[in-house]
Amino acid sequence: MTPNLPNPAIVSQSVTRRLPRRYLLVLCLAYILPGYIGRDPWKNADISAYGFMLEIARGQTSWLSPAIFDQLPDVSGLLSYWLGAASIGLTSEWIPPDFAARIPFIAMLAITLLATWHGIYYLARSPSALPVVFAFGGEAKPKDYARTVADGGLLALIATLGLAQFSHETTPAMAQLCFTAITFYALAAMSYHSISSLALFFIGMLGLSLSGAPSLTLIFGVGGLLITYFDNRYNNSRGTSQTPRSQYLNYAVMFICILFVTAISSLLDLWRWSLTAPEMSLTFLQATTRLLLWFTWPTFPLVIWSIWRWRNQITRIHVALPIWFGSASILTMLLTRTSDRALLLALPAFATLAAFALPTLGRRLSALIDWFTLFFFTGLAGFLWVTWIAMQWGSTPAMVTKLVPGFVVSLSWLPFLFAMMGTLAWGWLVSWRIGKHRSAMWKSMVLPAGGATLCWLLLMTLWLPVLNFARSYSPLIDRVTEITGKANCVDTLGLSVAQITAFKHHGQLKVKSAKIVNRKQAQTNCPWLIVDADAEQAIGDLDTRSSWKYVTKVRRPSDDNEDVLLYKRVP
Repeated sequence: MTPNLPNPAIVSQSVTRRLPRRYLLVLCLAYILPGYIGRDPWKNADISAYGFMLEIARGQTSWLSPAIFDQLPDVSGLLSYWLGAASIGLTSEWIPPDFAARIPFIAMLAITLLATWHGIYYLARSPSALPVVFAFGGEAKPKDYARTVADGGLLALIATLGLAQFSHETTPAMAQLCFTAITFYALAAMSYHSISSLALFFIGMLGLSLSGAPSLTLIFGVGGLLITYFDNRYNNSRGTSQTPRSQYLNYAVMFICILFVTAISSLLDLWRWSLTAPEMSLTFLQATTRLLLWFTWPTFPLVIWSIWRWRNQITRIHVALPIWFGSASILTMLLTRTSDRALLLALPAFATLAAFALPTLGRRLSALIDWFTLFFFTGLAGFLWVTWIAMQWGSTPAMVTKLVPGFVVSLSWLPFLFAMMGTLAWGWLVSWRIGKHRSAMWKSMVLPAGGATLCWLLLMTLWLPVLNFARSYSPLIDRVTEITGKANCVDTLGLSVAQITAFKHHGQLKVKSAKIVNRKQAQTNCPWLIVDADAEQAIGDLDTRSSWKYVTKVRRPSDDNEDVLLYKRVP
């Protein structure tokens, strides 16, 4: 029999107000669309992934083993490349290919937010997560309570600083996040809608594996299966119509799904281990702590608080499931080179734990979150506005000049209007929050989510030209094409996938590999050779029937360590 453990959630019906859906929808759109519209492909992972999508769509490489000049992807996330390539192929006649590649990822970010909300909702409906029943009534109704907690969790996810950039890139990391959220949702809802949850579980597991994370797929699947099993076993008071026989049927189907996805991963050779032992040093510990704090802010303190307050229910599904997903992601972060992108997969779980902290927050702690958030995001937004205005008036701060030397300031009225609308909305939100209104559990997350969305909107509107100049290859390509002119094609040597894609996308050049020319002992009519500065000594290995004259070195303006060398063919 399940012991009657102390429940920290003491919630009345009056604080389970519904967050107006029209405002929530506007907030989500204001967060999702900026960063996907009007942005250049950024280095390195973003433009590299786009390069593979472009090559697949054009039929220049294999769908099962994509490569660009014998260079394989850093992450074997085939599904993300397939989705981007399919979108390019279907819309190539009327949409620019770089934006076409982003359409599936816009949908995946929306699905991530939606799946996280539903996952939190069903976890909050579990009997062990429900608030204390009052002696004379008035406690929160289960569905209203679950909806309010889910609203707070969605706001917490949007507020998380680490979500902004990586969720707006066309990389396998975004696909992994989406299918992680789907798997999380499926496990949370398994006891309520078994058939649809099993279908979502299979989709999430297969998608996560095909996105380049088969090991995490296995960990999430097996762990989720065990947590679901023990929660159903020890929590007989769960509000579900399932019989033990149907539950065991669910376990069997889940186990078959895990085996099938594992077999598919082996068949497609997706099991590529790139684990590195973590450094046991103070420097590594400090760097990891800093990453964990800023990347997951402001959810991380709430996660710690939630685990402490719900410690007596730590084996229950509403606490154990997000802890399992979050712990597995953190362990992956410690053992892989792409630590920040691995930590991205922990964010839905962290948002869930942060949501369950909300019913346990006192007024003082809630007020502290509000005032800190108010000052932080208002100050940051003010800094972005003041610096941008200074640039428009010709007084570019030294910090900006140092980071983006050669940047020419310009004014675009449409982004400016969107930035103004977002700032006015922030002012309205602040005035509403500090006003006298009925309390609601999600109110503590309104300012963090709104502030994060505002700053992201300002960066992707006012500051987008600066960021494009600093983070894309467009300035480098412009400098190169000023010298080469409208060349029919260029030979390249030692360029990365990101650089090759940049010359194809920004320069509209037909790029060939000098190494391929050498191996086939064939001449091309390309008048120019572009060499990465680090591969300069390999020029001597090229076909001796050609001679090249060194012209100049071209540097990417925002990076002192990235140069290319230009050579012109001499007849």
